[in-house]
Amino acid sequence: MLMTARMTNPAFAVAGAMDALDALSKAVSRARVPISRELVHLRASQINGCSVCVDMHAKAARKSGESEERVFAVAAWRETPYFSDAERAALALTEALTRVADRDEQVPDAIWDAAAEHFDQTQLGALVLDIATVNLWNRLNIATRQVVSEQSW
Repeated sequence: MLMTARMTNPAFAVAGAMDALDALSKAVSRARVPISRELVHLRASQINGCSVCVDMHAKAARKSGESEERVFAVAAWRETPYFSDAERAALALTEALTRVADRDEQVPDAIWDAAAEHFDQTQLGALVLDIATVNLWNRLNIATRQVVSEQSW
């Protein structure tokens, strides 16, 4: 089946949108959250089924030095020894914020408290913004049926 996008990603189609998203990404980067943002992005993208983002973040994680084991294990992070307690807290928060409709208590206190043990207020704020932003990108790409470029293989 030939896959084609419905339209250009709205972030590129709407004047100023990409600039705003870039500015947000830079602000999050300045907070220096001490874990791999790519693993957080990959996990949200896996949950949302965004093929473009799964492809991009898995490759970016590898390029930034992540091992094959860690990249492949993100989807099963609870059952592997590859992640620190801080990474586990961030991945749990990623799942909670990505699956907000899946439970009555959308972000349980235990998940929030675990993240708060590992990150200061600025870092935690940046992590929440980062998770929200990757979810935005997932939804933009899914809605417009963005396609993984064969050139990226």
